[in-house]
Amino acid sequence: MNGRAMPVLPPAAEALAARAAVERAQGGAAPRLRLRHGLVLGLLWAGAAMAQDAAGETAFAALMRWAPLLLEGFGFNILISFLAMAFGTGAGAFLGLGQIAPSRGLRAFSVGVTQFFRNAPWLVLLFFCMFLLPFEFVVLGATIPFPDWVKAVIGLALPVMANVSEILRGAVASIPSGQWEAAESLGYTRRQTLWRIILPQCVRRMLPPWMNLYAILTMATVLASIVGVAEMMTLTGRALAAENRADLLLSFYGFVLICFFVYCYPIALLTRRLEARFAVAG
Repeated sequence: MNGRAMPVLPPAAEALAARAAVERAQGGAAPRLRLRHGLVLGLLWAGAAMAQDAAGETAFAALMRWAPLLLEGFGFNILISFLAMAFGTGAGAFLGLGQIAPSRGLRAFSVGVTQFFRNAPWLVLLFFCMFLLPFEFVVLGATIPFPDWVKAVIGLALPVMANVSEILRGAVASIPSGQWEAAESLGYTRRQTLWRIILPQCVRRMLPPWMNLYAILTMATVLASIVGVAEMMTLTGRALAAENRADLLLSFYGFVLICFFVYCYPIALLTRRLEARFAVAG
């Protein structure tokens, strides 16, 4: 009051502003994972794993018999996430460049494709790819199978493509317009400006949301179990059906949950560190 500025807390204000920018880019609230969440989850799972059936076998012992197969399925989840992220990133980069292209028609097409796949349910895209794509191809008389897991990779790569496209467009838009003008005054063409000045600066701005998108994609790979892909969730269901023990549900699905947490939590930590570092440097 009386003409004096109200006291503020700059570090807290900067942290809130950086978090708000991240949530706007993601389209929703960013989760705050802590190590204690994993510890609580591990304690609950350990308690369930010590339960015994009528024959005296603990759930943990039963889980250990199936663990190699379940971990093999988890490796398949990671493979699907790698391939979907690679294909989605490559296609999304071209689509994002199309959103900022000088051609009005190309911009309209790129924006339309981006918004369509960005707002389409991932499971619906999986079903479309699973049932619309053929089971095999015939090339020069040779029959080439088209397995379900490849269709799952394509189905998951489509929303990744759209999100990467939007991440790239947002990163380019965040570069001050004065850099375009300065490059033009130095005789750079638009293409030279984009590749030599703008895009190199966009990489660090894109990295945190790109890593966050990969973590989301990894957790979404369990959707492939619904369309019959033999990944971790599918194999867990088969193991439970073979054991036919209701007391194994919590321990087996808890094991699946812990595997994904252990894999995705370091990614979340690294993403937060990069967000803080680039928010200060940018």
